[in-house]
Amino acid sequence: MPERDPQEYSRDPAEFRPTRESPTLRIVIVLLVLAAAAAAGWWYWSQQRQTTPPAPTAMAPQPDIPATPAAPPAAPAATGPQNPIDALAQPDAALPSLADSNAAVTKALTDLLSAKSVASFLQIDDFVRRFVATVDNLPRAQAPSRMWPTQPTPQRFEVTGTDETLTLDPANAGRYTDFIAFTDSVDSAKAVAVYARLYPLFQQAYEELGYPGKYFNDRLVAVIDHLLAAPEPQGPLQLKLTEVKGTVPSSRPWTRYEFADPQLEALSSGQKLLVRMGPDNERRMKSKLRALRGQVATGEMAKR
Repeated sequence: MPERDPQEYSRDPAEFRPTRESPTLRIVIVLLVLAAAAAAGWWYWSQQRQTTPPAPTAMAPQPDIPATPAAPPAAPAATGPQNPIDALAQPDAALPSLADSNAAVTKALTDLLSAKSVASFLQIDDFVRRFVATVDNLPRAQAPSRMWPTQPTPQRFEVTGTDETLTLDPANAGRYTDFIAFTDSVDSAKAVAVYARLYPLFQQAYEELGYPGKYFNDRLVAVIDHLLAAPEPQGPLQLKLTEVKGTVPSSRPWTRYEFADPQLEALSSGQKLLVRMGPDNERRMKSKLRALRGQVATGEMAKR
């Protein structure tokens, strides 16, 4: 449950690709991508060939071979996006390239949210790539903070108790008060309209991550569903320090706290963030996510 460690942000598109530090992480990422694709309705088919075994001859009798049941027919391949964005608003006719989009995106966000809110809560530089990379990473074990499209949460993460009885300090929920109020103030319909107008930029950034032919809005719907499935545990939430081998003491121990409950610790980075906000804030964020989902989930399957 590491806290955000602000670092200088790199605009190299390669920085936005899912991390691949270990074979295990690669497997997890593959499984998450496949699961998200299935949730969004991306079904691929393969035709199986069945070879008829040769008939036994009188001179060389063959042992009985049990008949293999025929495989059920595969589902037909889905074509195109499962949650089309065109129904929400037509993309702007003269959008700049993704590399030159900062000015246009900043103006759109400022018109929607006000210059003060943008400066207080958002990381504008390369916002589209930040947003797409973070959405894609939220169901994963890690969502690198240097890619986040939001400013760091103020104050330091606090715990109570001793090393043997550490718990999450309920006062931590107050760190998110301003951000939750900002989120509540955003007009969901207007925000989705801006998203739809700029959508080709989000789509291009998603394909740059390594998903050619996939549709970012489908991924967004699947990720929202994943976040809405986060548990809402009631406190106190017990914590523990990650074991670090070595003789040099850590100067930043608050970055090493984990949930003591293995089920909570096994949650994705996005679900952990919701849990860490506290139950009241988590419910408010989920309410906003449901409102957003109700507008961007335009496909029949996603509306269910």
